[in-house]
Amino acid sequence: MGLFGFSAGANINEGVKEFADTEGAVLLDVRTPEEYAAGHIEYSLNIPLDDIAGAAARIPDKQTPVYTYCLSGARSGRAAAYLKRLGYSKVKNIGGIFSYRGKVVR
Repeated sequence: MGLFGFSAGANINEGVKEFADTEGAVLLDVRTPEEYAAGHIEYSLNIPLDDIAGAAARIPDKQTPVYTYCLSGARSGRAAAYLKRLGYSKVKNIGGIFSYRGKVVR
């Protein structure tokens, strides 16, 4: 339990490691194309939150493990909830890139 009794929540560093260790997984960056171009986690797929309804065209298998992230974790949380409503069964919000300690690519 963290400050004020809340648990630590999503940990993007652990989430990226889990993504890397999960065969066939998708790392989904739901930030804007401009944010993505400014720096993103290697091997991530960019589908902005505003376009998340089109995710099925890019990730057709709803059994695919999907790890969502954004800047702070708020948009990726909304994207994860939406994907679950679409029928994706293995979706995990891993939080915000601002906490990421690994390599960022452009």
